[in-house]
Amino acid sequence: MQAWILDASPGPYRFGEIADPTVGPEDVRVRPVASALNHMDLWVTKGKPRPHLPHVPGCDVAGVVEAVGSHVEGVAVGDEVVVNPAVSPIEMVVAHGDDAPMYPGFQILGEQRWGGHADLVTVPARNVVPKPANRSWAECAAFPLATLTAYRMLRRARLQAGESVLIVGIGGGVSMAALALANHMGATVYGTSRDPETRRRAVEAGAAGAFASDEDWPVRCEVVVESVGPATWDRSIRALQPGGRLVVCGGTSGPVVEVNLPRLFFKQHEIIGSTMGGYGEFGQVVKLVEQGLPVAVDVELPLAAYPEALERLERGNPVGKVVLRHD
Repeated sequence: MQAWILDASPGPYRFGEIADPTVGPEDVRVRPVASALNHMDLWVTKGKPRPHLPHVPGCDVAGVVEAVGSHVEGVAVGDEVVVNPAVSPIEMVVAHGDDAPMYPGFQILGEQRWGGHADLVTVPARNVVPKPANRSWAECAAFPLATLTAYRMLRRARLQAGESVLIVGIGGGVSMAALALANHMGATVYGTSRDPETRRRAVEAGAAGAFASDEDWPVRCEVVVESVGPATWDRSIRALQPGGRLVVCGGTSGPVVEVNLPRLFFKQHEIIGSTMGGYGEFGQVVKLVEQGLPVAVDVELPLAAYPEALERLERGNPVGKVVLRHD
């Protein structure tokens, strides 16, 4: 098959030929119609993390089933599907349910497994669900990782209708999904961004307000959604009400932050980590998308324009997901 390939990490991608992924007894092989970028596409080129090489990137995929394993039931060649990028061993799913991503053997498509910026991608059959018929291929490639991540973050943060939530660094896939989900849940949503246009578009998408990232934020919220890290951490903590919950899924500005312990315990704040989500949570996300949950697509580009798509992602100005068409 043809694919975007990483031969060294750190290192650049190249487009070329690589062996087709094999299909095990419990697997299905999908021919992508669309795939979407995530920060993982950039991180593996910097060795953070360093995948097994050669590597094929691409966490988010929607496409058509091309082959099924001998033990697979309920999925057939020709089915239009969305791929769940969070792969947990079945024994961990049985033991821990939606908390399976916390336990050994968890993998993310496009990180520990070959991803979807290619002619073909193979995943366990439990990782495909029928494509929502009322949504476009681009939307179906855009929502899996980001919306699953945001859904689990808000669930772990126990966000309730009537509460307020501040989404730090709004504009990216996870933050725009969190905006859509929090609005759906009946919360009041605010956002922050360095870019005035991104702030304007966040308000258009339903935020009650959006503030410059490098200025004091004039709100105090029950929940703060963080994925930026040290560049915004102190402001994020200060934006919490007493007893507020900060939920974090990443650190695009770096891996290390300082915690002011007296502020933490006097204000009785909670700091909650969250990563991806379980199979049941993904099923709930798919239902919400079928019911019309907004999915933010920034731009669609052909697969051949992957380097341009990476540059757009690295500049940090998409509002929603950058999607690749596999024409």
